Amino acid sequence: MSEPAELVAEIEALENKLQEAKSSITRRFIGQERVVDLTLTALLCGGHALLIGLPGLGKTRLVETLSTVMGLHGNRIQFTPDLMPADILGSEVLDTAEDGSRHFRFIPGPIFCELLMADEINRASPRTQSALLQAMQERTVTVAGEDRSLGVPFHVLATQNPIEQEGTYPLPEAQLDRFLVQIDVEYPDRQTERDILLATTGVEEEEAHQIFTKEDLLAAQVLLRRMPVGESVVELILDLVRAFRPDEAGASERVAETVAWGPGPRAAQALMMTVRARAMLQGRLAPNAEDVMDMARPVLSHRMALNFAARARGDSLAELIESTAAGLVRTEAAA
Repeated sequence: MSEPAELVAEIEALENKLQEAKSSITRRFIGQERVVDLTLTALLCGGHALLIGLPGLGKTRLVETLSTVMGLHGNRIQFTPDLMPADILGSEVLDTAEDGSRHFRFIPGPIFCELLMADEINRASPRTQSALLQAMQERTVTVAGEDRSLGVPFHVLATQNPIEQEGTYPLPEAQLDRFLVQIDVEYPDRQTERDILLATTGVEEEEAHQIFTKEDLLAAQVLLRRMPVGESVVELILDLVRAFRPDEAGASERVAETVAWGPGPRAAQALMMTVRARAMLQGRLAPNAEDVMDMARPVLSHRMALNFAARARGDSLAELIESTAAGLVRTEAAA
């Protein structure tokens, strides 16, 4: 079999498996197909996701279900103001042997897993939040001067409550940039909420079943990087990211007046990966301009900010991203 034909066959086989995984997830996390797709996108790309939504919308249930379906060993950390870095990373203890000799033994913390749920991550102090920075970027942690590998795969799915700000510590921009996508978990529509009521208040509930193994997921992440991306899509990604930098020569007047700081190269890298994952989830062999437009908000919304004047006017960052992306897509289509 030739290389292109082999790649097509592998992508099609993976797409079928992904549909099975989605079906299994939605047995327990009913509706919210957009949220499921974006979470799977983060895993396929080997990245991390920040889930923002009010309490009671099923974020914890989603992560637990993903752990089962994707065959990953998962841990959950409830972030609180008194949580310390050692509570996440682990620590060394002094052991005394039977012969009286002593030595230090490392006790791994909950971060040594494959899928970590960082619940209400903004409730911990900046010191504790920073304990995740090295882990999320380099897949290692340093304890007592020694680097310890977390292994692969390693994914962080963190949650935040968007309205409760008392007693919280907003994540710094450097840490927000470590998240591949920001996923907004909204209220379900009426029919979905009705389905949730009927499915979760009876004697028995639907169970999720394992579809992937960690080896399957790692193979999928490699396959994703082999998916071709057309030159027009690459140029659109570059145009989109650079369009939101207020000091860029080609920035629009609206961006220059409203954006305090724009996305960096990591945003372009994230778009390059996530558009492939979206195409793969939809059973296509290559991404297109629609994929770029669809992934613009999840990838860019936590990597840029409006200035004070724009926030005071009530300008919407989401609307700015979507309208700018739509304008670029229309321009490309007309060219």
